[in-house]
Amino acid sequence: MSNFLRITEVMKMTGIAKSTIWLWVKEEKFPKPIKLSPRITVWDEDSINEWKKEIQC
Repeated sequence: MSNFLRITEVMKMTGIAKSTIWLWVKEEKFPKPIKLSPRITVWDEDSINEWKKEIQC
């Protein structure tokens, strides 16, 4: 089972700015987040790792 990551953790893991992450989510270039509550949004760590592997190829 993978972990859930908040936006700051995703930023550290990918080296991508917050605004770019949200832009790429909107453009479907980055994995979609999971909405846990109205104020809590997370990403599945496995989906981020898969995305990183895809862009390296």
